[in-house]
Amino acid sequence: MTPKRSLIRMASILSTALIAATLSFGQAPQPKPAKEKAPATTSAKHELVDLNKATKEELVAVPGIGDAYADKIIAGRPYKSKSELKSKKIVPADTYNKIASHVIAKHTK
Repeated sequence: MTPKRSLIRMASILSTALIAATLSFGQAPQPKPAKEKAPATTSAKHELVDLNKATKEELVAVPGIGDAYADKIIAGRPYKSKSELKSKKIVPADTYNKIASHVIAKHTK
């Protein structure tokens, strides 16, 4: 073997060893931090709107209730339970299903 070939071979071996050593000292991948669990439902955190006392503005703020439904809800007061919105045909069943977790009918005296 010629000295030039020996030198190239030696450089190749050294560079391979250097790369292997560098890779072995690299940090191990860090595990991803566990994501914080979001609340099961965000609707559990909202305040319930009382159908018997809420203002029109409070009713309109409930997702699924617009001006027309708010007016009908106010005109149909008092309610013994929120299910009367459906039974008295104040709102359709689909709308009731959207708003049921946002409203309550507290008994009036």
